[in-house]
Amino acid sequence: MARILIEPDLHREFSDLPPELRWREWTRRIEAVLFASATPVPREDLARVVGQGVSVDLLIEDIAADLEGRAFEITKVAGGWMFRTRAAYAPAIRVAADIGDQLLDLSPFDIAVLAAVAYHQPITREELKDIFGKEISRDLIRRLYARDLIGTGPRSPQRGAPYTFVTTEQFLVAFGLESLSELPDRELLDDAGLGAS
Repeated sequence: MARILIEPDLHREFSDLPPELRWREWTRRIEAVLFASATPVPREDLARVVGQGVSVDLLIEDIAADLEGRAFEITKVAGGWMFRTRAAYAPAIRVAADIGDQLLDLSPFDIAVLAAVAYHQPITREELKDIFGKEISRDLIRRLYARDLIGTGPRSPQRGAPYTFVTTEQFLVAFGLESLSELPDRELLDDAGLGAS
């Protein structure tokens, strides 16, 4: 059953306020939406909480400037924006915060398989075996799947129509990528001896 979203009557224009107060209210709304969201928020969703014709990009730039020197930042990942702790504070968070399963904790081989999926998707386990010269265990695939780094893609047109694997939005978020086009160039990786194939 489709979920129907009822948009509340939200005052957006603030024509009764001076321009600087209007701008401040819009930036606070953007901050509130990003703070409340566990996933990246696309431009279209942010545009629904500000006045007509207001530049979401300029609001985001102002928020980012205000966060300079702070422990967290606003980043564009997976086609939207979200707040993230700056990488320099990761050790402090690991020591003090209960982040448990949020850590990727992947082995170098897990990351190599994940990279192969990212560069060759949609890809089957058999095709991964061809790349690495050995069987890729179902447990490894399950680990990547459980962390929502890969998902099931379309069935392959090969005999038996095996499942294929693709990366997910969470993959982009975990590695701080806006899109797969930001992956390092495969030829450069191969030239450096770091390529998966």
